[in-house]
Amino acid sequence: MAWKKSTVSKSVYRRQLAARLRELREDAELTLADVARQVEVSQGSLSRIETGDRGTTPLLVKALLDCYEVTDTALREDLLDLVRADQAQKRPWWKKYATVVNTTQYGGYLTLESSATSLRTYQPLLVPGLLQTEAYAREIITEMRPDLSARQVQALVDVRMRRQEMLDTDNAPTLWAVIDEAAIRRHIRSTETARQQLEKLVHASEHPRITIQFLPFTAGAHAGLYGSFMLMDFPAPTPEVVWVENLTNSVCFEDPGDVDRYIEVFDHLRSRGLEPSETCRRFRTIARELQHEEP
Repeated sequence: MAWKKSTVSKSVYRRQLAARLRELREDAELTLADVARQVEVSQGSLSRIETGDRGTTPLLVKALLDCYEVTDTALREDLLDLVRADQAQKRPWWKKYATVVNTTQYGGYLTLESSATSLRTYQPLLVPGLLQTEAYAREIITEMRPDLSARQVQALVDVRMRRQEMLDTDNAPTLWAVIDEAAIRRHIRSTETARQQLEKLVHASEHPRITIQFLPFTAGAHAGLYGSFMLMDFPAPTPEVVWVENLTNSVCFEDPGDVDRYIEVFDHLRSRGLEPSETCRRFRTIARELQHEEP
């Protein structure tokens, strides 16, 4: 599978707008060169707008719609709403953490996550960030990022905790997490932190929009051994994407063939995982084991 340059800076609204504008231009039987001449904007700029690599303005979109002879008032307003929504996403809540977020290449992911309608993740080594306790998040970020200062670590912890707030909003996405036993059994410095993390997973399992499955060691070798990933779905017609995080960079896959392959792997993993009710029982059992290990 080819690794492609991440395109995560595109908001879901920009991607929707890009697709609609390209469709309207093609319906009008105009080339990019034709439109560039009529609207007096460079062909390169128009191309980047249609791929979602560049944002635009209500003024330019109105000019394009005039060029394509779009007179439907409702359609015009819908497209202008997409422009405004994309512009609003340039000022998200995590901007105050811009220094550390940019350092960790986190901003693109947050842009997508905040617009998703469903999230499906497989995690072989760690509890998913949306389900972590603050103490657990602080400990693993500290260990994983020795290059960060204590202040930067706390900033990332704050971002992680703030992300979780969206799960309790009216338009919250659904979350389906398959967590490998290795992530649950991994010893961290504080046994109490590990126990509290398990309690949080049990509590999260009761949420109507959250499904958690435990993938036991007894499942043997499986299709998820390549590593963790996050599948993100969005309002139609925006297609799904897959986010894969690495040590030095992160990659967003948008090609339908790539996305379908990850969907197939996720379905394979959830078929191997324990049912949610059995998952909770297993979490409680491991939590009791940790309690007995305490000095």
